Amino acid sequence: MRTGYCLNDNHVGHTLSGHPEHAGRLQRIQQRMQESGLTETLIRVPTAAATREQLRRVHTDEHINHVHAMSYREGYLDPDTYVRDGSWEAALHAAGGLIALVGEVAAGRLDNGFALVRPPGHHAEADRAMGFCLFNNVAVAARAAQVEHGLERVLIVDWDVHHGNGTQHIFYTDPTVMYFSTHQYPYYPGTGAKEERGAGPGEGTTVNVPFPGGVGDEDYILAFERLLAPLARRFRPDLILVSAGYDPHWRDPLAAMEVTLSGFARLTEILLALADELCNGRIVFTLEGGYDLEALAYGVTNTLFLLSGHPEKVTDPLGPGPMAVRRVPGLIDELCALWGV
Repeated sequence: MRTGYCLNDNHVGHTLSGHPEHAGRLQRIQQRMQESGLTETLIRVPTAAATREQLRRVHTDEHINHVHAMSYREGYLDPDTYVRDGSWEAALHAAGGLIALVGEVAAGRLDNGFALVRPPGHHAEADRAMGFCLFNNVAVAARAAQVEHGLERVLIVDWDVHHGNGTQHIFYTDPTVMYFSTHQYPYYPGTGAKEERGAGPGEGTTVNVPFPGGVGDEDYILAFERLLAPLARRFRPDLILVSAGYDPHWRDPLAAMEVTLSGFARLTEILLALADELCNGRIVFTLEGGYDLEALAYGVTNTLFLLSGHPEKVTDPLGPGPMAVRRVPGLIDELCALWGV
């Protein structure tokens, strides 16, 4: 497999000591990639800054200008979301790196890829930053895939433990982008109820799986197999984008789920099979959350092993968590009935 990755080296200019979303996250991933030999086997795609034109497809001028201005003052855009002197360039290259990787896959020069970029993006709304996110990387890249590469229908799958409110709202009335999210609920940011299904021409292209805390591998896998797979086949995407947050892992300090590294690997396998079936294998992952550095690093490298065709190298040194796993098959039944699958 021709698997690519991008990494915005300038992310180190966007970091804050003591904050959970810091430069050490990508640095530990890089270290693990080197330890596992992945760095030598993958194709690195250079990042470039997203242009204002690309950002304007999903963000307002006021928001873009505000992030730019505040980045050079340093401070907070909301109680969780900081900016430093290097934040503007890091955010432009995070979005631009994912755009570049999507372009390589769309052109057929790569089979798939993973954008190892920060700051993350799925909480960023059209008109404001929030939840550690400055620009909505996956939304900007989805629009670039459509406008610049002629891929009409994009499926965005978000397995981060927090609901991607920004991604949902940006595409809520758009029938050409399906947004599917599994997340802990009710939890930050408070959106993502099962009744949120899109509006107007986009009704039926927003799909939320609001899990209570404590859910583990089995029900995540059920949601992907019983709900996502048939809905994806109904939608027939030209490209799959994945907002990959590894904070549902049982060790994550900002969440209360019980997913294991083996569970993330199985979700990846399901997505790869759907991409092969529906869109000629075109699938690109982008990093969102994940704040336990070991779970994050092993989760990402396992995903990269699967993307590059090496399932035998997937490993789970952390094993299952010490807490009892909460099963909610009835919720999956209810959602399947709601969506008629």
